[in-house]
Amino acid sequence: MSNPTIELENRYCAHNYHPLPVVLVRGEGAYVWDDQGNRYLDMMSAYSAVSHGHAHPRLVRKLVEQAGTLSIVSRAFHTDKLAPFLKRACELAGMDVALPMNTGAEAVETAMKAARKWAYTVKGVADDQAEIIACHGNFHGRTIAIVGLSSELQYRQGFGPFPAGLELIPFGDADALEQAITPNTAAFLVEPIQGEGGIVIPPEGYLARCREICRRNDVLLICDEVQTGLGRTGKLFAFQHDGISPDGLILGKALGGGILPVSMFLARREVMDVFRPGDHGSTFGGNPLAAAIGLEALHILVEEDLAAGSAEKGAWLLERLRRINSDLIREVRGRGLFIGIEIESSRASAREVCERLMKRGLLSKETHETVVRLAPPLAVDRQALAWAADQIESVLEEIEAVRQAS
Repeated sequence: MSNPTIELENRYCAHNYHPLPVVLVRGEGAYVWDDQGNRYLDMMSAYSAVSHGHAHPRLVRKLVEQAGTLSIVSRAFHTDKLAPFLKRACELAGMDVALPMNTGAEAVETAMKAARKWAYTVKGVADDQAEIIACHGNFHGRTIAIVGLSSELQYRQGFGPFPAGLELIPFGDADALEQAITPNTAAFLVEPIQGEGGIVIPPEGYLARCREICRRNDVLLICDEVQTGLGRTGKLFAFQHDGISPDGLILGKALGGGILPVSMFLARREVMDVFRPGDHGSTFGGNPLAAAIGLEALHILVEEDLAAGSAEKGAWLLERLRRINSDLIREVRGRGLFIGIEIESSRASAREVCERLMKRGLLSKETHETVVRLAPPLAVDRQALAWAADQIESVLEEIEAVRQAS
């Protein structure tokens, strides 16, 4: 049966997404409800943006309180909310300075601009010759410059020409990084774990080797933790699994507590000091409403120890999923509550798995038609995860039975 809300959206909304056919109207904790009153376990968390859970009471109170006081004045003036927010973020990340923005893509663009200007003003690279290295399979956003760094054909096709000075190497291959570096290399931009690429985890010690290579060659190591940061992988930041500290860090998604788009680029002072008034900015970046929500989101992450919970529950879920005996599963991989189930594409599609799970009350989303992504709110309880694993196992059995019958 057709849904009038979906039909209306299809009529007036650009078709740049392929959502599952469900209309969500309410959320609480790890659950959401549709327009028919059906409840679903949210195993997506808006691509990790809702790590705190839907409508966290502390965040909702902070939103209402701040919205009734002061929301937007632009960075033309100081406000009382921005400095405490940036201070706490820098303390937690071990960084010196932060530059607030709104979306993850804006924060990535900020990092790229900082890296290029650092290369010219500090490293001594000739004008317009700076290079930035990233990895095949990456996802850093969808601006023109960022898709110029993508290896995904669909993200690039029809959107060129792209800026020069953008290089790609294989992910997880530190030797390839060393070979790609030239005197003009400004930065290596990398996701500690590739999210949109399918929850791809590099070899043990990869980031540590990259850290050493970058330091030895006077190249900035910039970690894009828009998806992996803020507890998602079982540490507050995924780079901590390798015991390193990058030169720059990009945060977003969960930083807004699942309520507002809040992002930032954090870096060593030497890197951030290349900016002068007028070099870069954002009308909404660092607004009082976003800063108040962002600071409360950081407090909650620490006080509720969501990273430790992610580590413990993620390890349990990973082990449970790996016990599923199904020819449809090619691999189960992940860290913390950041898990991907790669489906054997010759036998089924990840989209079909997600559609069947939706009918059972579990919401997830496919990545590149091959991987079912599991990234629930970090406070999800073990009972809900056990139920989710049972539904996944049953759906895979269903699909296998249909294939055998046909």
